[in-house]
Amino acid sequence: MTIPIYQVDAFTLGPFSGNPAAVCPLDNWLPDAAMQNIAAENNLSETAFIVARNGGYHLRWFTPLVEVDLCGHATLAAGYVVLNHLRSDLNSVSFETISGELIVTRESERLSMDFPARAPTPVPVSEAISDALGQAPSEVHLSRDILAVYDDEASVRSLSPDQARLAALDDGLGVIVTAKGDTVDFVSRFFAPKAGVAEDPVTGSAHCTLVPFWAERLGQSRLVAHQVSARGGELHCELRGDRVIMSGQCVLFLTGSILCS
Repeated sequence: MTIPIYQVDAFTLGPFSGNPAAVCPLDNWLPDAAMQNIAAENNLSETAFIVARNGGYHLRWFTPLVEVDLCGHATLAAGYVVLNHLRSDLNSVSFETISGELIVTRESERLSMDFPARAPTPVPVSEAISDALGQAPSEVHLSRDILAVYDDEASVRSLSPDQARLAALDDGLGVIVTAKGDTVDFVSRFFAPKAGVAEDPVTGSAHCTLVPFWAERLGQSRLVAHQVSARGGELHCELRGDRVIMSGQCVLFLTGSILCS
């Protein structure tokens, strides 16, 4: 069996930055174990699998260790592959996912995504999260992930978390750290050792929580965000009711074939 593969850098203007994702178009779903093995072999933070259905696509995401319920950069990458390589006649594509319908739309040079908002709830600042991050945050909130808030961008950039302690935390799939930005509205980083991702370069799903949080905190619905990982990435975001719109650009890094017996 031969499976096409595209590797796309998402939320970036050029290669070697943003967040790389693999996108594998399939005629039909493979067994879950086979998709998980492919994702582990790719060893990227996410591998997206898409299957054409009823004019749109079904979409699933796998880290090297687990299938996840939502992924932003791999959805943007999947939209890029469909709109530029599989169905260039379209201006938007709908993906059916475990988190509902997700739409990627071509908007000039950018692609935009319509995602569910996941506003967080305040929780106490625990010793466990402070020890894991190596510096106590000023606030902690919880949605799918733990959201740790710091007083300034420099604190977010300087963190060097203990990955084993992060993985041992009871709450959340991952840990988002954030602060008001120096030159953008807010900055963030994202750590998910439970999912086999020590630090994710640019995390769309984290912004489902970050955007409603900062929209309320800053009193504005339109936000520019920068994920300050080593690779880095910029997101243009808007809160529309219970939805988060995120947009960015993608760059194709490679195309090829996976050979499976």
